Amino acid sequence: MKKKKWVRHIPLLIVEITVLLIAVGVLYVTLRTTSEVKKDNLNENEIAVNQQVKQSVQGSEENESKTQQTEESEYSGIYNIAFFGVDSRDENLGKGNRSDTIMICSVNMDTREVRLISIYRDTYLNIGNDTYKKCNSAYAYGGPQQALGMINMNTDLYITDYVTVGFSGLMNAVDALGGVEINVSEAEIKHLNNYQISMVGTTTDGEHFTATAGKDYTPVTTAGRQVLNGLQATAYCRIRYVGDDFARAERQRNLLIAMMEKAKTVSIGSLTGAVDAVLPYVRTSVDIGDIVPMLGMIGDFKVTVSDGFPFADMRNGGTIRTEGACVIPTSLEDNVIKLHELLFDDYGYVPSIELQTFSDRVEADTRGYLQY
Repeated sequence: MKKKKWVRHIPLLIVEITVLLIAVGVLYVTLRTTSEVKKDNLNENEIAVNQQVKQSVQGSEENESKTQQTEESEYSGIYNIAFFGVDSRDENLGKGNRSDTIMICSVNMDTREVRLISIYRDTYLNIGNDTYKKCNSAYAYGGPQQALGMINMNTDLYITDYVTVGFSGLMNAVDALGGVEINVSEAEIKHLNNYQISMVGTTTDGEHFTATAGKDYTPVTTAGRQVLNGLQATAYCRIRYVGDDFARAERQRNLLIAMMEKAKTVSIGSLTGAVDAVLPYVRTSVDIGDIVPMLGMIGDFKVTVSDGFPFADMRNGGTIRTEGACVIPTSLEDNVIKLHELLFDDYGYVPSIELQTFSDRVEADTRGYLQY
């Protein structure tokens, strides 16, 4: 069955992970020392995965190992990796940080498609240890390992690789690419500039930041499609007052797509020159030593799906006890069925027994708090 290749590791070819890593500013381009990278040797056996999914995958892998693999088959299948963006301006990218961005990136090596799904950070879910809270708390409590488990348990996926990037890494990556082209609306300008000030300014009262336009930051003054620098682009994807948090997650995906498209246009020399500026602000489980330099293939890839989970017609909202305002899947089970359709074109997916149990619990916990 096709899924045997997407839920576990396939050979770590650079073309598979460069699409994501360049998009998020981690410009791995050559076999080089890994001393600057916060390499995280996660124990896969300790990452939570729904048992029914694990058994299915292991059975598929056993069958696959009995089949002679051709050289071409190494370049086939689907590779999934999780991306976390944390509110960190230093080099602390581990637990203790809430993940402002939670994203699944799925790369199909057969069709050259990249599919991006944001998981809304305020979604009420099992956070990977049978505790139910806002899902972004999983990273704060248990770092990448628990955050990966949170994703797997609530989606019936089996993801064991991740990349975490802090604000500084994202800003450096955009600047290394020479800026990215983003369509800024009139309503977004004020907030974009305010976020720039909050990231570079100073404060005496702990609340109001001050910064000098033209010196500390470059204000955006007009609406429309334009090239944003690293600080501007990072501020853009943090906006949460135009639209809602769903729009905010869409801006994050828009930025990653813009970065990937820009990366296709710059030279390999420009990419390699950007590595040192970015790596100190990245933490990942990816083994750089296994990567083969094949950057020339990145131009073949295209983002074909960009959406958010839970999906627009399958979510609600409500203030859940001490958790505050949450995004609530009206049926986690139905959302997972649609997720597997969008990521893998699987139109007959049946959620695991574990997932159905989590879905029932979310519904029971939130039934009395729904807003509409």
